[in-house]
Amino acid sequence: MKKEYTITVFTENQTGLVSRVVSVFTRRHINIDSLTTSESSIKGIHRFTIVVHVTEEMVRKLVAQLEKQIDVLKAFYYDNSEIVYQEIALYKVPTHVFSNSNKVEQLIRSHNARILAIEPEYTVIEKTGRQEETKALLNELEEIGIYEFVRSGRIAIVRPMERLNRYLREIEESWTEESL
Repeated sequence: MKKEYTITVFTENQTGLVSRVVSVFTRRHINIDSLTTSESSIKGIHRFTIVVHVTEEMVRKLVAQLEKQIDVLKAFYYDNSEIVYQEIALYKVPTHVFSNSNKVEQLIRSHNARILAIEPEYTVIEKTGRQEETKALLNELEEIGIYEFVRSGRIAIVRPMERLNRYLREIEESWTEESL
Protein backbone atom coordinates (compact mmCIF):
# COMPACT_ATOMS: atom_id res chain seq x y z
CA MET A 1 0.00 0.00 0.00
CA LYS A 2 1.40 3.40 -0.99
CA LYS A 3 1.67 6.16 1.55
CA GLU A 4 3.60 9.36 2.09
CA TYR A 5 7.15 9.07 3.38
CA THR A 6 9.73 11.72 4.16
CA ILE A 7 13.30 10.70 3.40
CA THR A 8 16.19 12.58 4.98
CA VAL A 9 19.60 12.22 3.38
CA PHE A 10 22.78 13.52 5.03
CA THR A 11 25.57 14.34 2.60
CA GLU A 12 28.75 16.20 2.07
CA ASN A 13 28.21 19.40 0.07
CA GLN A 14 29.48 18.34 -3.35
CA THR A 15 28.71 19.63 -6.84
CA GLY A 16 26.40 17.31 -8.78
CA LEU A 17 25.05 15.52 -5.73
CA VAL A 18 21.49 16.75 -6.25
CA SER A 19 21.54 15.23 -9.72
CA ARG A 20 22.78 11.87 -8.43
CA VAL A 21 20.20 11.79 -5.63
CA VAL A 22 17.36 12.64 -8.01
CA SER A 23 18.55 10.01 -10.51
CA VAL A 24 17.92 7.29 -7.89
CA PHE A 25 14.22 8.23 -8.03
CA THR A 26 14.14 8.79 -11.79
CA ARG A 27 15.53 5.32 -12.55
CA ARG A 28 12.68 3.82 -10.53
CA HIS A 29 10.04 6.11 -12.09
CA ILE A 30 9.19 7.58 -8.68
CA ASN A 31 7.87 11.12 -8.57
CA ILE A 32 9.35 13.41 -5.93
CA ASP A 33 6.54 15.43 -4.34
CA SER A 34 8.92 17.76 -2.51
CA LEU A 35 12.69 18.26 -2.36
CA THR A 36 14.45 20.63 0.01
CA THR A 37 18.15 20.95 0.72
CA SER A 38 19.88 22.88 3.47
CA GLU A 39 22.74 22.87 5.90
CA SER A 40 22.36 20.51 8.83
CA SER A 41 23.23 21.16 12.46
CA ILE A 42 26.73 19.78 11.77
CA LYS A 43 29.18 22.02 9.95
CA GLY A 44 29.99 20.65 6.49
CA ILE A 45 27.02 18.26 6.38
CA HIS A 46 23.98 19.01 4.24
CA ARG A 47 20.52 17.57 4.49
CA PHE A 48 18.05 16.63 1.78
CA THR A 49 14.40 16.31 2.74
CA ILE A 50 12.47 14.37 0.10
CA VAL A 51 8.75 13.52 0.10
CA VAL A 52 7.44 10.58 -1.93
CA HIS A 53 4.32 8.39 -2.15
CA VAL A 54 5.48 4.76 -2.29
CA THR A 55 5.19 1.44 -0.50
CA GLU A 56 7.31 0.78 2.57
CA GLU A 57 9.27 -1.85 0.63
CA MET A 58 10.08 0.72 -2.06
CA VAL A 59 11.15 3.40 0.44
CA ARG A 60 13.50 0.89 2.08
CA LYS A 61 15.07 0.15 -1.33
CA LEU A 62 15.34 3.87 -2.08
CA VAL A 63 17.14 4.56 1.19
CA ALA A 64 19.53 1.64 0.59
CA GLN A 65 20.27 2.89 -2.93
CA LEU A 66 20.78 6.46 -1.72
CA GLU A 67 23.30 5.28 0.86
CA LYS A 68 25.36 3.67 -1.93
CA GLN A 69 25.92 7.06 -3.55
CA ILE A 70 29.35 8.60 -3.10
CA ASP A 71 29.24 11.53 -0.64
CA VAL A 72 25.96 10.30 0.94
CA LEU A 73 26.67 9.68 4.60
CA LYS A 74 23.31 8.29 5.74
CA ALA A 75 19.65 8.21 4.75
CA PHE A 76 16.54 7.63 6.85
CA TYR A 77 12.81 7.42 6.10
CA TYR A 78 9.83 8.37 8.22
CA ASP A 79 6.07 8.36 8.01
CA ASN A 80 4.22 11.56 8.90
CA SER A 81 3.60 10.49 12.51
CA GLU A 82 7.37 10.41 13.12
CA ILE A 83 8.13 13.99 12.05
CA VAL A 84 7.15 17.59 12.70
CA TYR A 85 6.91 19.33 9.34
CA GLN A 86 5.94 22.57 7.65
CA GLU A 87 6.08 24.40 4.35
CA ILE A 88 6.02 28.08 3.54
CA ALA A 89 3.96 29.66 0.78
CA LEU A 90 4.01 33.14 -0.73
CA TYR A 91 1.05 34.67 -2.54
CA LYS A 92 1.10 37.84 -4.62
CA VAL A 93 -2.34 39.45 -4.83
CA PRO A 94 -3.53 42.76 -6.24
CA THR A 95 -3.32 45.49 -3.61
CA HIS A 96 -6.64 46.97 -4.71
CA VAL A 97 -8.54 43.94 -3.28
CA PHE A 98 -7.80 45.30 0.20
CA SER A 99 -9.41 48.68 -0.43
CA ASN A 100 -12.96 47.56 -1.20
CA SER A 101 -13.72 45.53 1.94
CA ASN A 102 -12.20 43.77 4.91
CA LYS A 103 -12.83 40.35 3.34
CA VAL A 104 -9.15 39.80 2.43
CA GLU A 105 -7.98 40.97 5.84
CA GLN A 106 -10.36 38.50 7.53
CA LEU A 107 -9.22 35.77 5.15
CA ILE A 108 -5.56 36.39 6.04
CA ARG A 109 -6.36 36.34 9.76
CA SER A 110 -8.46 33.18 9.54
CA HIS A 111 -5.55 31.35 7.88
CA ASN A 112 -2.94 32.72 10.32
CA ALA A 113 -1.08 34.27 7.41
CA ARG A 114 0.79 37.56 7.40
CA ILE A 115 1.59 40.36 5.00
CA LEU A 116 5.25 40.64 4.00
CA ALA A 117 5.17 43.52 1.52
CA ILE A 118 2.70 46.09 0.26
CA GLU A 119 3.40 47.71 -3.09
CA PRO A 120 1.06 49.90 -5.15
CA GLU A 121 0.33 47.06 -7.60
CA TYR A 122 0.52 44.00 -5.37
CA THR A 123 0.71 42.68 -1.81
CA VAL A 124 2.75 39.64 -0.76
CA ILE A 125 1.22 37.30 1.80
CA GLU A 126 3.07 34.53 3.66
CA LYS A 127 1.51 31.36 5.06
CA THR A 128 3.41 28.70 6.98
CA GLY A 129 1.76 25.35 7.48
CA ARG A 130 1.11 21.98 5.95
CA GLN A 131 0.50 21.59 2.23
CA GLU A 132 -3.26 21.28 2.64
CA GLU A 133 -3.31 24.54 4.64
CA THR A 134 -1.30 26.52 2.09
CA LYS A 135 -3.46 25.08 -0.69
CA ALA A 136 -6.67 26.07 1.15
CA LEU A 137 -5.54 29.70 1.31
CA LEU A 138 -4.55 29.55 -2.37
CA ASN A 139 -8.02 28.31 -3.30
CA GLU A 140 -9.67 31.19 -1.46
CA LEU A 141 -7.29 33.80 -2.87
CA GLU A 142 -7.92 32.53 -6.41
CA GLU A 143 -11.53 33.64 -6.01
CA ILE A 144 -10.34 37.19 -5.25
CA GLY A 145 -7.50 37.27 -7.76
CA ILE A 146 -3.90 36.16 -7.51
CA TYR A 147 -0.85 37.10 -9.58
CA GLU A 148 1.64 34.58 -8.30
CA PHE A 149 1.99 31.64 -5.92
CA VAL A 150 5.02 29.65 -4.75
CA ARG A 151 5.38 27.00 -2.07
CA SER A 152 8.59 25.67 -0.59
CA GLY A 153 9.40 22.04 -0.17
CA ARG A 154 8.81 20.31 3.12
CA ILE A 155 11.10 20.96 6.03
CA ALA A 156 10.97 18.38 8.78
CA ILE A 157 12.37 17.59 12.19
CA VAL A 158 12.33 13.99 13.37
CA ARG A 159 10.36 13.05 16.49
CA PRO A 160 12.29 9.87 17.45
CA MET A 161 15.49 11.45 18.71
CA GLU A 162 17.60 8.43 19.57
CA ARG A 163 18.38 6.98 16.12
CA LEU A 164 19.17 10.32 14.47
CA ASN A 165 21.04 11.84 17.41
CA ARG A 166 23.20 8.74 17.82
CA TYR A 167 24.10 8.80 14.14
CA LEU A 168 24.79 12.56 14.11
CA ARG A 169 27.05 12.24 17.18
CA GLU A 170 29.01 9.49 15.43
CA ILE A 171 29.37 11.64 12.30
CA GLU A 172 30.41 14.69 14.28
CA GLU A 173 33.01 12.69 16.20
CA SER A 174 34.43 11.21 12.98
CA TRP A 175 34.59 14.68 11.37
CA THR A 176 36.38 16.03 14.45
CA GLU A 177 38.89 13.16 14.40
CA GLU A 178 39.58 13.71 10.66
CA SER A 179 40.28 17.39 11.18
CA LEU A 180 42.83 16.72 13.97
